Amino acid sequence: MDRISAQLAFLIEADRLKSVLRATKLCDKSRRENTAEHSWHIALYALVMAEHATRPVNVDRVIKMLLLHDLVEIDAGDTPIHGAVDADHQAAIEQKAADRIFGLLPADQNAEFRALWEEFEAAQSDDAVFAKSIDRVQPVISNLETDGGTWPEYNVTPDQLETRVGVKVRRGAPAIWDALKTRIDLWFTQNRPGSVKK
Repeated sequence: MDRISAQLAFLIEADRLKSVLRATKLCDKSRRENTAEHSWHIALYALVMAEHATRPVNVDRVIKMLLLHDLVEIDAGDTPIHGAVDADHQAAIEQKAADRIFGLLPADQNAEFRALWEEFEAAQSDDAVFAKSIDRVQPVISNLETDGGTWPEYNVTPDQLETRVGVKVRRGAPAIWDALKTRIDLWFTQNRPGSVKK
């Protein structure tokens, strides 16, 4: 297969990400978002919010990671952060998906994109730490904008949100988590059993 044909095959396959539905709802509450929308939105978040990264980041690299990081969901599906999942099994499925999907590309792009995906997953570099933070921020905002969104559905507690989301956001963008924390605390206060909504 020539280079352009291989690149087009990858891009056509990437279109399938538009059909992978996530737990998160759109801010207008009309429906659940798809993973392609999520990937675009968090890339935009990174572009806008990069100044809040704990350490200086290369925004171009962060955006590339965010555009690529969920392509494996074409095969593996979305795994809600508050859902029950076997992490080792899911990781194996995602590795196999990465082999197949990035393997559609010419060898040089396969190596480059796979390396960015692996870097994001490892979350060790400054760019990847910030990218992981931003990936966690967008669903929180969507849930806040939709009166808790799927938090009640998944029985999310403040402690769960802190350990599964807050820790990762704080690691790469603590100012963003601090800005959201007041709204998060207020939502949980107003929505605990026995509370009276205003």
